[in-house]
Amino acid sequence: MADNARAKRLADLIREVVAQKLLRGIKDPRLGSHVTITDTRVTGDLREATVFYTVYGDDEERAAAAAGLESAKGILRSEVGRAAGVKFTPTLTFVADALPDTAKTIDDLLDKARASDAQVRESASGAKYAGDADPYKKPGDDEDDAAE
Repeated sequence: MADNARAKRLADLIREVVAQKLLRGIKDPRLGSHVTITDTRVTGDLREATVFYTVYGDDEERAAAAAGLESAKGILRSEVGRAAGVKFTPTLTFVADALPDTAKTIDDLLDKARASDAQVRESASGAKYAGDADPYKKPGDDEDDAAE
């Protein structure tokens, strides 16, 4: 079992090698410049690596990029093995990263909350107190009540 620091170093190396190879080495048009490697995780035994990626585009471009990554998996694994110099090159699994979709959902929820806050602020701007402006008695108020 490898230590976590070694797995982290290998994951960082895999991320760099895969990103560079996608940018310069693979001529597949499905893997153009719109594919971004966001994260890489390696298991503790250094046998399997999960590569997270995002694709900027519609669902059709995402499906094409997924197919392109699957077809280039062998080339990318060979390149990782050459760069890493480890006894066993980890198998690569490509997973579409849900981070952009999650961020968009959070942004939409924050926009809805801002609109709701603005509506409450607008309705409260012309509001008046239900009773007096200051409903608390002060020490001098008892003397005024006795004089009346």
